[in-house]
Amino acid sequence: MAKKAAKNTDSAANLGFEAKLWLAADKLRNNMDAAEYKHVVLGLIFIKYISDAFEEMRVRLLEGKGDYEGADPEDADEYKAENVFWVPKEARWSELQAAAKQPTIGKVVDDAMVALERDNSRLKGVLPKDYARPALDKHRLGELIDLIGTITLIATATEGEEAKSHRSVDLLGRVYEYFLTRFASAEGKNGGQFYTPSCIVRTIVEMLAPYKGRVYDPACGSGGMFVQSEKFVVEHGGRIGDLSIYGQESNATTRRLAIMNLAIRGIEADFGPEQADTFRRDLHKDLKAQFVIANPPFNDSDWHRVDDDVRWQYGVPPKGNANFAWVQHFIHHLAADGFAGFVLANGSMSSNQSGEGDIRKAIIEADLVDCMVALPGQLFYSTQIPVCLWFLTKNKHDGKRRDRRKQTLFIDARKLGTLIDRVHRELTDTDIAKIVSTYHAWRGDPLTPSPLAGEGWGEGAFQDTPGFCKSADLDLIKQHGYVLTPGRYVGAEEFENDGEPFEEKMTRLVAELNGQFAESAKLEQAIRKNLKGLGHAF
Repeated sequence: MAKKAAKNTDSAANLGFEAKLWLAADKLRNNMDAAEYKHVVLGLIFIKYISDAFEEMRVRLLEGKGDYEGADPEDADEYKAENVFWVPKEARWSELQAAAKQPTIGKVVDDAMVALERDNSRLKGVLPKDYARPALDKHRLGELIDLIGTITLIATATEGEEAKSHRSVDLLGRVYEYFLTRFASAEGKNGGQFYTPSCIVRTIVEMLAPYKGRVYDPACGSGGMFVQSEKFVVEHGGRIGDLSIYGQESNATTRRLAIMNLAIRGIEADFGPEQADTFRRDLHKDLKAQFVIANPPFNDSDWHRVDDDVRWQYGVPPKGNANFAWVQHFIHHLAADGFAGFVLANGSMSSNQSGEGDIRKAIIEADLVDCMVALPGQLFYSTQIPVCLWFLTKNKHDGKRRDRRKQTLFIDARKLGTLIDRVHRELTDTDIAKIVSTYHAWRGDPLTPSPLAGEGWGEGAFQDTPGFCKSADLDLIKQHGYVLTPGRYVGAEEFENDGEPFEEKMTRLVAELNGQFAESAKLEQAIRKNLKGLGHAF
């Protein structure tokens, strides 16, 4: 297990560059609804990114050194070969910046979006194109363009082109992600439709450790799970191309956000030909993924069920709640050597309504449940209900790790997390490292460098920790009626015995309490006397 966790420097509570940019951009919102303003801002950030990437590539082609000797900087194929979008002249940021103070700036931006979609098939039907609408204040739009124009490439003269490009993508990507977070907060419940808090995403990804293979999210929102998976690979010395990304999203607007979110980082993904409801039309019907990762809608009562669906291997889920429809969908798409990690409402761990208990029992009996994590409340912008993380696998003994057949790890993390404002809580890097390192120590994963755990997960011996984690066998889970709530298994936290006999401690504490009562009575009399002296009866 890790000895030391990295210091948390990514908390949304830290007012960094992204936060200052958000405050400035939000001032320009005027009376526009956050859900509408979101597309105005994110669309501009996106066009700034691809224009910057294009200009960097254009400089290389103009220099004509090494592999670029003799290259034509006006040949779109030269850019596409390097996974860089071709940006026609009318869509380049310099053109937008030059027209920012003009009353026609709305049409200039719309024309730029149309041109980008025309020349890049991956962006067809994705970009927002309603900047010219009368309701959008053109003066404020121009100010917003000037503001986003301050996101510049920060690199020293000694850095290579690859380092410069990484800096640019990282900065713009951070801004994009931060703005998604703030829009989710501003939209409240509706924000949950496209955004999962990054601390939850990071926890799931670090536990699944998606080094290589197919990653699938059938309720992908704005694509945060995919972005974090790619970050994981890079941070652990892997290559971005080692992962194949597959996603599906039923909301057309949210799907467009996902495509832009991944494109801004140069990540290719298969989102299917269009938006679609996963239960009505599975766009990746034959996919078997090494990693299934998702945050599906909680307790969804408005979903489409076909009773003889091949996915209902462990029982037909109730029409009034899609929780176990999602669980079985994940299992259906899981490869034989795969792992699934996903978020569900706490009720999924214990509910026996409408056959849910029987489905959960069948899944447990099939030895698919690897780990259960109870999370603290107030992590989501969209709901205050407490949630849990499920981790499933079809192979608990692959010869590389400890044999954990017929065993499940329970982690109660409800006491973790830090309030960042009155209603929202975050898991810190230290919290995430504690959960992640416990899971990997239990599985017996090889020593692997982890940016969260600092020194790595380790191969250290796992041990049950009262109040936090417990490795339970199938017989114990049966005794608890196939309920998967971690609190039932981890027990109470142990307190250090100070050696003072109970009777002596109780006598001492009662004496201290009586003394405090006496002091309280004295204070009350003094207050009454002072009030009386002021002519007020009490």
